[in-house]
Amino acid sequence: MRKLFKRVVSLGLLGTLAVASLAACGTKNNSSGAGGDDTASGDGTFLIGGLGPLTGAAASYGISVKQGAEIAIQEINDAGGVKAGDQTLKLVLQFEDDEADGDTAMAAYNTLMDKGIQALLGTVTSGAGLAISDQTSADGILQITPSGSAADLTKNPNAFRLCFTDPLQGQTMAKYAVETLGNKKVAIIYNNADDYSTGVADAFESEVKALGGEIVAKEAFVTDAVDFNTQLTSIKGTDAQIVFAPVYYQDAAYITTQASELGITLPFIGSDGWDGVIDKVVDTKVLEGAVFLSPFLATDSDSAVQAFVGKYKEKYNATPDQFAADGYDTVYVIKAAIEKAGKTSSADLIKAMTEIEVKGLTGTVTFNADGEPNKGAKFVEIKGGEYTAKTVE
Repeated sequence: MRKLFKRVVSLGLLGTLAVASLAACGTKNNSSGAGGDDTASGDGTFLIGGLGPLTGAAASYGISVKQGAEIAIQEINDAGGVKAGDQTLKLVLQFEDDEADGDTAMAAYNTLMDKGIQALLGTVTSGAGLAISDQTSADGILQITPSGSAADLTKNPNAFRLCFTDPLQGQTMAKYAVETLGNKKVAIIYNNADDYSTGVADAFESEVKALGGEIVAKEAFVTDAVDFNTQLTSIKGTDAQIVFAPVYYQDAAYITTQASELGITLPFIGSDGWDGVIDKVVDTKVLEGAVFLSPFLATDSDSAVQAFVGKYKEKYNATPDQFAADGYDTVYVIKAAIEKAGKTSSADLIKAMTEIEVKGLTGTVTFNADGEPNKGAKFVEIKGGEYTAKTVE
C-alpha cells in the first residue's frame, strides 16, 4: 500500500516533470513522446522503443527479445492494429543496442526518446536497466522490462516487470536445493560485478540459511572472466553437495565445462540466465542434469506456444528461448494497456497497467501497484542435450 500511495502521488508529479523536460530537452519530448500527449504519433502508429544487448556477451538475450517482439507486432498489425478509443493504431518497434552496459544504455535510451518513443520495452538486462531507471521515471514514460530481474528495476512508479525477480529466483532455487533435493551443504559461484548475479546469489544464501542449510563456499568472479579454475578448485575442496550458479549462459558454459575438466561431479542448478547455455558448450554432457528456472519452454504442447515457435523458426531459423517469449508477451502487455486506457499518453498507460490481465506465452499475468507481475515459473532440466520440463512438487 505504501508503494501504491507513492505511485499515485508520483503520477501527479509527472506532469510537472514532463514540462521541465520539454523546457530542457527540445526534441526529447515531442508530440509523440511520453509526456502527456494523447494523439499517438499523429500518423496512425504507436512507437515502441526497445533496449537490449544486440552485441557483446549477452547479445543472445537482446536479439531474442527483439525478434519475439517483432513477431508479436507483426501479428497485431496483421490483425488490424490496436484500438485506442476511436483510433486504430499500428505498432512500430525501434530497437537500440545497449550492449548490457549502463553508459551505453543511457545513450541508446536518449536516442529512442529523440525519436519519440511512446513506451519502452526494456531493458533486457538488470545492470543496464538500473542505469536508466531514474531517467525514464523523470521522463514519465511507461517502461516494461521483459527480463530484467533486479528488485530496484521497478522502484519507480512508471516501471513494470514481466519476468520474476532476483529474490524470487534465489528463494525458489534455495527451496529446491534444500527442501526438494535435501542438499543442505551448498556452494555458490557468482559474478560479484553484476547486479543480477549478486541479487540472486544473496537471496539464495539467505533462504538456504533460513531453511537450515549451510553455504560451504561462496566463490566470486568478475564480468568477462573466462578462467574459473581457482573458484572451482576451492569448491571441490569442500563437502558441498550441490553448486548454485546464478549467472548468464556464457559463464555457465565456461563453469560447467571447466568443472567437468576438474573432475567435479556435483550437480549444478542455476537461474534464468542459463537459457541459451546449450548452444555455448562443445559437449552437452557437461550440462547433463542441470536445472534452472524459466517462464517458457519451446517444447510446451500449448497451442499458442507451438504457433509462436513455428513462426519464430520460419522467420529466424531458430528455436525461441524464454527471452523471445518475454519480448513477445511484453508487446501484448503494451497492447492491452493501450486498449484498456483508450488513450496513448504514458500517464494513462501506467494507470491501466494494474487493470489488465494478459494470457501470454509465459503464463497469465497481472501487475500489482509495485510494478511486479503475478505469474509462475517453470523448472527446466537439461537432459540428453535438450531443455526439458521438470515437475517439482
